Amino acid sequence: MSAAPAPPVSEPAWSLSRSAIWLWVTEGIVGTLVYGAIVTVAVLLVPASVGGPVPVLRWLLPVLVGVYAVVAIGIRPWVRYRVHRWEVTAETVHTLTGWLTRTWTLVPVARIQTVDVTRGVLQQLYGLASVAVLTASSQGTVRVPHLEVAVAERVAEDLARRAEQVRDEAT
Repeated sequence: MSAAPAPPVSEPAWSLSRSAIWLWVTEGIVGTLVYGAIVTVAVLLVPASVGGPVPVLRWLLPVLVGVYAVVAIGIRPWVRYRVHRWEVTAETVHTLTGWLTRTWTLVPVARIQTVDVTRGVLQQLYGLASVAVLTASSQGTVRVPHLEVAVAERVAEDLARRAEQVRDEAT
């Protein structure tokens, strides 16, 4: 008689800050402007009289930049917000990330070595911060991105305190 399989871990309870959507929209706008500038330069550098596939590229490349803009600005931020989840329980930190490739990460509090809070330039603009949970495992760091600053600071302090308590109990 074989043992019953362990019940699956539930999906993490918390989503990221809604401001993350606008951060991702801003990243999509910047990316579109960069790609648009590259395509514009490429199209302007190729003489109109050149034959072959070049005339098709003169209209195809801007269309592709337009498709990229729709996805990067209008679709991807909303999907990412819906699929990125996180939770801190008494025993673990759970993250669920990725909108095409889903990555589920569970970090036991007992394995935590360091907890960092970082704020990139765009995160500062939108009042966000990321929590990085570092372990000694080969997987390295687990990140909970784009939390409100106060939430990120509370989570980091709580995790650091609990990791220290677990280390103290082990000695």
